[in-house]
Amino acid sequence: MTATKSTPRKKSSRNPQQLPKLRHHRASGRAYAVLNGKAVYFGKHDTPEATENYRQYMSKWLSTGGLVEVDNESITVKEVVARYWRFAQRYYVHNDGTQTGEVNNIRQALRPLKELFGHSKAIDFGPLALRSVRQRMIDMGWCRTNINRMIDRIKRLFRWATEHELLPSSVYEALRTVAGLKRGRSEAAESEPVKPVPQEYIDAIKPFASRQVWAMVQIQLLTGARSGEIVMMRPCDIDTSGKIWLYCPDEHKTAHHGYQRRIYIGPRAQKLLSPFLQRDADAYCFSPAEAREEFLQRLRASRKTPPQHGNAPGTNRKENPQKSPGKHYTTTSYGHAIGKAAKKAYRPAGMSTEEFKTWKAPQHWHPHQLRHNAATELRKEFGIEAARIVLGHRSAAITEVYAEKDEQQAIEAITSVG
Repeated sequence: MTATKSTPRKKSSRNPQQLPKLRHHRASGRAYAVLNGKAVYFGKHDTPEATENYRQYMSKWLSTGGLVEVDNESITVKEVVARYWRFAQRYYVHNDGTQTGEVNNIRQALRPLKELFGHSKAIDFGPLALRSVRQRMIDMGWCRTNINRMIDRIKRLFRWATEHELLPSSVYEALRTVAGLKRGRSEAAESEPVKPVPQEYIDAIKPFASRQVWAMVQIQLLTGARSGEIVMMRPCDIDTSGKIWLYCPDEHKTAHHGYQRRIYIGPRAQKLLSPFLQRDADAYCFSPAEAREEFLQRLRASRKTPPQHGNAPGTNRKENPQKSPGKHYTTTSYGHAIGKAAKKAYRPAGMSTEEFKTWKAPQHWHPHQLRHNAATELRKEFGIEAARIVLGHRSAAITEVYAEKDEQQAIEAITSVG
């Protein structure tokens, strides 16, 4: 008997939000539907009452993202977190379907919450419990401003649970009474103010960064764009018809407020950007996959082993790697690329490979600082209002945070006055 290969079963492509069918349970004569693997009954089959009950239940089921009803007296914090996590993964996404950085922020915020109170009843989680979670964050060495943001995310979780009737509103209202940590009035460490990057630190990474990363760094310096706006650049979002190009990203920090962001691209930035526009209009300008392939090509070009010896190019790659380059850089991967280049640029002579893995260069910097560089130069040359417009701020007070104040005029004035 000849063995035949079985065809792999395809995964169901059914939308999890698709309405489950109303069925007839012949043994009991009742109408039912299967939701999340559980049968829910609605009364006698083929009656107006069963149909109405089904419609009401389905309406609620869809509004909660496909969650089954729970007993809010016994649901645990861990169960609430699991349901909120499902919602967050669907809600915080870019237009291309990839998750935003907020998903990772939520993951970090929920870890100490689950660690301390995961098995506790969610209805019993009150202000003292939230303060305990906050103290855990302080003990972990998180800075004050980051802790306040993380606590706000936890409050947001309980607000969502209230909205979806997983918990009574009294739980969330009680948590709102927990005030944020104040500067100088807590044990939490204070974060260092974000400063512009010294130019020598920027120049040092050039030999060690991919051409994609180096172009992003230079364009960010010249435009004052946020790193999240730089990594999401696509040719279709850039109007190149005028002397000054106009980049209007679909996604930006204040898009959910209805604001439109305009990023102005001058001649120098245009020259840097032009090579990355030669691709499909809706493809991302800066591709980590492209950078990876160019790196491998350089390795092959510098190969000393004859082609007929050793591994042929590509034969030693994993078929299903745990991580692979995405369609575009994220703010995190962009920052990691800069950090790696800085490590290579400032690696002390004689440092071992093992030491280098955990070593962090004192000259380390992150791409958000480049926006401060641009703001400082714009303010110095053209004033605070021009800097505000270029940076896309609604208020000049916000621009003050980004722009290092030019004290030279004050020094000159006080010198002349005596």
